[in-house]
Amino acid sequence: METINISIYVLGFLVLLALVFDFMNGFHDSANSIATVVSTGVLKPQHAVAMAAFFNFIAIFVVNMKVAQTIGKGTIDPHVVDHYVIFGALVGAIAWNIITWYYGIPSSSSHALIGGLVGAAVAKAGTGSLISGGLIKTVAFIVVAPLLGFALGSIIMLIVSWTFVKSTPRKVDTWFRRLQLASAAAYSLGHGGNDAQKTMGIIWMLLIAAGYVSVNDTHPPAWVIISCYAAIAFGTLFGGWRIVKTMGQKITKLKPVGGFCAETGGAMTLLMSSYFGIPVSTTHTITGAIVGVGASQKMSAVRWGVAGNIVWAWIFTIPASAFMAAIAWWIGTHIM
Repeated sequence: METINISIYVLGFLVLLALVFDFMNGFHDSANSIATVVSTGVLKPQHAVAMAAFFNFIAIFVVNMKVAQTIGKGTIDPHVVDHYVIFGALVGAIAWNIITWYYGIPSSSSHALIGGLVGAAVAKAGTGSLISGGLIKTVAFIVVAPLLGFALGSIIMLIVSWTFVKSTPRKVDTWFRRLQLASAAAYSLGHGGNDAQKTMGIIWMLLIAAGYVSVNDTHPPAWVIISCYAAIAFGTLFGGWRIVKTMGQKITKLKPVGGFCAETGGAMTLLMSSYFGIPVSTTHTITGAIVGVGASQKMSAVRWGVAGNIVWAWIFTIPASAFMAAIAWWIGTHIM
C-alpha cells in the first residue's frame, strides 16, 4: 500500500480533530448512558455522568479491538484514504452531531461517522471505494440493534414482572433502585467499549495511510487506545443534557424497574455487538430497549410520535453526514 505524503502538523491536527469527535461522541451520547438512571431519580445528574465516564474508560480492560478493526480496515478502501478524506469524514460527523444535539435529537454518532467516511470517500473516488461487506453489516444493524434492544428490554421486563408479581411496589422500587446502578454501569461499559473504538479506527486508518504503522498490525498503537477511551469518557462527563429528557421521559415514563430492564437489554446488545466487531449505535440500542420496556406494559405507554421522530433522525443520519462530509472534503482539498 502506497503511503501518503503528509506533514506532522497536519497529522497532529487530524488526530486532534478525531479526539474532538470522540469527545463530542461522549458528550452527545451521554444521555444514552444516564437518561434512565437520572429520570428514575436513582442518581443525581452529576453522579450519573461521573459513573458513566468511569465505566466508559474501564471498558479499555474488558472489550476487544474488533470494532476498531471494522472501522479502520473494513469500511472504505484503504488505498483512497488520505488526510482530505479523514478531514471530510470528521467534519461531516461533527457537524451532524452539533445539529442533532442542538435540537435535542438522539441520533447516532456512530452512523454519523460512517456516513462521513462514505461521503468523503465517494467524493474522492466514487462508489467503488466502498467496502460492501463492512457497510452492509453496519447498515443492517441500524435495524437489528434497536430490534434486539426492544426484544431484550421487553423480555427482561416480563421476566422481572412475573418474578416480583407478589411483591409490594415499595419493595420492588427499593430493590431496583440498587440494581439500576449495576445495569447503568454495564450499559456505560458497553457504550465506551463500542463507541471509543470507532474513533480509534479513524486514527488507525490515518496512521496506516501515512505509513506510521503497518497495515498488518492487529491493534492500533497503545497511545491511540488510551487517548480515545479518555476522550469519550471526558465527553460523557460533560453530558448532552438536551437529549436526556427525550430519552428518559418523552418516549415512555420509566420507573427504576423499567430503567434496569432497558439498561440491561441495551448493555447485552452492545457487548454482544462489540464481541463480534459490529459498530452499532448506542442511541438506537437504548431507544429500542426503552420502547420495549414501555410496550411490554401496554402499547399506549409508549409515545409513538416521539419514537417515530427519532427513527426519522436515524434514517437521515448517514446520508446527511455523508453530504456534509463530501462538502468538507472539497473544502479540505483547497485549504490543506
